[in-house]
Amino acid sequence: MLTCVSSSALGGEPTEHTLIYKTVMVDGKEKELKIDWTRPADWKASDSRPAVVFFHGGGWTGGAPGQFAQHSVELAQRGIVCFRGQYRLLDKKSKDAPDICVADASDAFRYVRGRASEFGIDPDRMAAGGGSAGGHLAATLGMMDDEKSDVSRKPAALLLFNPVYDNGPGGWGTARVGDAYLKYSPAHNITADDPPSIVFLGTNDALIPVATAKKFQANCQAVGVANDLQLYEGQGHGFFNAKKGGSAEYYRDTMDKSIGFLAGLGWIEK
Repeated sequence: MLTCVSSSALGGEPTEHTLIYKTVMVDGKEKELKIDWTRPADWKASDSRPAVVFFHGGGWTGGAPGQFAQHSVELAQRGIVCFRGQYRLLDKKSKDAPDICVADASDAFRYVRGRASEFGIDPDRMAAGGGSAGGHLAATLGMMDDEKSDVSRKPAALLLFNPVYDNGPGGWGTARVGDAYLKYSPAHNITADDPPSIVFLGTNDALIPVATAKKFQANCQAVGVANDLQLYEGQGHGFFNAKKGGSAEYYRDTMDKSIGFLAGLGWIEK
């Protein structure tokens, strides 16, 4: 059985727990990596519900899973089980590539899928979502070749909020990935077996040009992969956030469109 280290919310509201999914060594000390788990009030372990695993933004060097806490509550109220994965952060002073971030995101996704029967979810209806660097991690799970493992890390859908998914020349993150960008850049690894996605981007985003998102969409469509690009005139990076850096108007609109996207997959009712 799963061991919960904290919990909150009772009655008709979604229930929250925090789980330890992995222990790693950081600076010679053990560090527990956690997953926040939000489930519907009427959830049962015998259910077979759709799920979303979210990853927070912060340039691979900052941020926290709470970025998608409100998103998780709203989706849980519609019957989706949601998870928010913690991952190791890079040192801002280093030029390390995000290998540990990708490894942790992969392990978090596999942890959830591998215990689908305990979480009351359908392993074939699991989406990955994230914002900025978290969007990169979600897109990595979706676009990169799946690593050899008993449990696949490939999601069935992607919810991408201003994702930094082009790490090639001129794209975001090139200072860390350099000439090895093909190993890290989802935008350079699009193939016909990738999941459908929805992308939210402000036209004034200083990190992701609109042209980058349109090229990503065109490359997806060229191989028969659905990509719904939602542009927000005049908005900058992080405009979608429920609190910090965002607005209630754009949080609401991106949330409604996320619900519509999942409803279009037949996972929930709109």
